[in-house]
Amino acid sequence: MVADNGDEPDDDINKLTLHVPETSHQISTDSWFQAGFVLTTGINSVFVLGYSGTIMVPLGWVGGVVGLLLATAVSLYANMLVAKLHEFDGKRHIRYRDLAGQIYGREAYYITWALQYVNLFMINIGYLILGGSALKAFYVLFNEEHTLKLPHFIAIEGVVCILFAISTPHLSSLRIWLGCSTVLSLIYIIVACVLATKDGLNAPPRDYTIHWTSTTSRIFSTIGASANLVFAFNTGMLPEIQATVRQPAVKNMLKALYFQFSVGVVPMYAVTFIGYWAYGSSTPTYLLNSATGPLWVKASANMSAFLQSVIALHIFASPAYEYLDTKFGIHGSALKVTNIAFRILARGSYLTISTLVSAMLPFLGDFESLTGALSTFPLTFILANHMFLMAKKNKLSSLQQSWHWLNVGFFALMSVAATVAGIRLILVDSKEYHIFADV
Repeated sequence: MVADNGDEPDDDINKLTLHVPETSHQISTDSWFQAGFVLTTGINSVFVLGYSGTIMVPLGWVGGVVGLLLATAVSLYANMLVAKLHEFDGKRHIRYRDLAGQIYGREAYYITWALQYVNLFMINIGYLILGGSALKAFYVLFNEEHTLKLPHFIAIEGVVCILFAISTPHLSSLRIWLGCSTVLSLIYIIVACVLATKDGLNAPPRDYTIHWTSTTSRIFSTIGASANLVFAFNTGMLPEIQATVRQPAVKNMLKALYFQFSVGVVPMYAVTFIGYWAYGSSTPTYLLNSATGPLWVKASANMSAFLQSVIALHIFASPAYEYLDTKFGIHGSALKVTNIAFRILARGSYLTISTLVSAMLPFLGDFESLTGALSTFPLTFILANHMFLMAKKNKLSSLQQSWHWLNVGFFALMSVAATVAGIRLILVDSKEYHIFADV
């Protein structure tokens, strides 16, 4: 129940009591369509090749389909709440933490900052693992000896991401790369759908039974898959993306969200449902590993997935880059020697650490679950509903206030349960796989 489209503040809101820095990056320069493509790039990133295995397999047809539809609706709703608070108190809040700090105060500023960077760091871990997996899948098509292992490909992915981060100074400079990302996404999604459809038509009846070793396993698997559902649709950095949008920022961002959650979700739905239909309960967490077809077709899809992961990672790493550039006063031409040297040092260090963690613990599905639990639930659902409640409480009816409190309570419980499930999955897989495992 979005009660109010206005941005007028209530007088009794606590004001931010700390200095909020300006940004070294560009703001208010992009169209809503470009912002929509940024959001769609995230939702149709290489992660979509895993949703058949990480969402549909543990939930089955009914749970998976209903869950995805519900996750789409509640995610659109929650993101609309955040978008409508972008100009709260008469100023643009270009960072998630700035908005939280303006509404709640200093402590919330830092708590939100921590949650957001955990969220984005974990997402980047996932992109590095998936990009490495795609590159490995490309490699094994042409090399039967398998001399190189997954950690080697994750390291290669990390190096390419560092080079891309150095050459792409900020989010708005992705313009041409968003078009490239769309083409790359279409390549691997279309290939995966076509090959999976061919395999499904030629295969005997599939087993769609949900397999659990115990009741405990069933509970934790279901909760983990629920966290994957919300992970699929949310960025955790909506204010940062909205900051790039031209005025009127709220109206244009809502257009971008409508684009993301209508046209943008169709490819993701298609590859998720077709993949599960074709392979049933044996669907892997990287769909192209099961697909059969011409060598060159599979090779092009895997290479496209690898390259797209580099562009998508840059989007989710951009808040960290913006913080570092602003903190150290990086201004002027992106081609200045000092600015290039800073990007090499700062972004190279950030991605080197991310790559090392990814190579050590390449358990993709577990990281999706834990990311959804630790940060996506709090940032996208709990905080969005509570911030809207606090900012607009004098303008909401008792029924509307009860609705927002219900959302806060429900998603808080889901966050706690999903965190326990995500940690359990990582502990279980850590026993099965050693560090730097070739999974």
